Amino acid sequence: MTLTAGPATAATFESLDPATGAVVATLPVQGEDDVRAAVARAREAAAWWRGLGWEGRKARLDRWKGVLARRAGELSELMHRENGKPLSDARLEIGLAVDHIAWAGKHAPKVLGPRRIPSGMMMANQAATLEYQPLGVIGVIGPWNYPVFTPMGSIAYALAAGNAVVFKPSEYTPAVGRWLVATFAEIVPEQPVLQLVTGLGDTGAALCRAGVDKIAFTGSARTGKKVMAACAETLTPVLMECGGKDALIVDDDADVDAAATAALWGGMSNAGQTCIGIERVYATDKVYDSFVAALTEKAGRVQAGREYGPITMPGQVDIIREHIADALARGGRALTGGSINGNLVEPTVLVDVPEDSRAVTEETFGPTLTVARVRDADEAVERANDTTYGLAGAVFSASRGMELAQRLNSGMTSINQVIAFAGIPGLPFGGSGDSGFGRIHGEDGLKEFTRAKSITRQKYALPVPLLSFDRSKRVDALLGRTVRFLHGRS
Repeated sequence: MTLTAGPATAATFESLDPATGAVVATLPVQGEDDVRAAVARAREAAAWWRGLGWEGRKARLDRWKGVLARRAGELSELMHRENGKPLSDARLEIGLAVDHIAWAGKHAPKVLGPRRIPSGMMMANQAATLEYQPLGVIGVIGPWNYPVFTPMGSIAYALAAGNAVVFKPSEYTPAVGRWLVATFAEIVPEQPVLQLVTGLGDTGAALCRAGVDKIAFTGSARTGKKVMAACAETLTPVLMECGGKDALIVDDDADVDAAATAALWGGMSNAGQTCIGIERVYATDKVYDSFVAALTEKAGRVQAGREYGPITMPGQVDIIREHIADALARGGRALTGGSINGNLVEPTVLVDVPEDSRAVTEETFGPTLTVARVRDADEAVERANDTTYGLAGAVFSASRGMELAQRLNSGMTSINQVIAFAGIPGLPFGGSGDSGFGRIHGEDGLKEFTRAKSITRQKYALPVPLLSFDRSKRVDALLGRTVRFLHGRS
């Protein structure tokens, strides 16, 4: 990443192809005034967008997903150049994003629209309704590892709920963000409902302070804390989707070959640059040897630069190198990989790694897996939960899958597969602890970008006034007897 002087702006920055170093795009570094102007435009656009109603917004979102589907080849090529991931993975990511746009537009009216709420005995003369109204303007700070799918979990749901969005993509994938915003503008030319602001960390900080009604952030826990601190200055609410150190449990009766295949994909796909990727595996004593043998054999057939691309963010290479070195220095063994060539990291399977090593306790965000032998699945759950993260995970078991999944301290868990929950639009996505808070996707994801609005309407006056200074002692006594009758019985 380099900063250069530009003729039309104070500064510009370049996004680079991580495989070749070639310049993919040059974009402006937008400052506080630029960001505030974008938010001001979004405020007016939000009122117009909300006025379109559910069907008007759905029709435009449907047309936008159609553009993404038809031009997926163009977008995937851009993702390949700017992010480094293989074209096939880029197309998969686009397909998942399109599905989420469709779900959000279709389900927003039912999830957020007005509905009747029972009034109860005490307020029987009141008609009660609940609806969820848009917040107004949402700031989305997106990541580089899944530059379409991940921010779309906020953008599509915020738009479907009736908000305008100001999107700040990662400085490593700004051209992808620009492509998304430009195609939306083709469908919705009337108002700047979805806008782009580009730059480095200062641009993201400016968005936090620019008067948006909520920030949806995806990134590391370290950066997330900075975002929260900036938002705290104006009491701007935040949605935090941060990192993970997800574990996979292989039980006694697991399909070992399927578990090895899933662990390999969960750990190595996208070069391990996946917040919900698998970084730790706990296999029971009964299946440990066969699982490690299967995983090692499969990992040996995966080649960096072919099945997955380079490490996108240069600084992450040093972290991956340090984690591997620490594991080996403390008695661990690399059954595959362990070598790094430039920004290509070979698929690395590590065993005999102490549980307090960096490779086990910190997010590596690279194509590495630590595999540990445990007595049984119960010990595996204890070890899997011994982390400050709480994002996702997986369980392979023929008989105890649901039980073990429910015991994992994670926002999402897959049984006999990995990462499947991300592809189901109706399921909420998010974690706890150092993995953040709040949810995207599903009904919870729609509600994240709204405020609950409760309304009561008196249908008729009660003969006994409860909400009045005219309430008599006789009415108080009657009220006491009624409460005891309704709720005092054991």
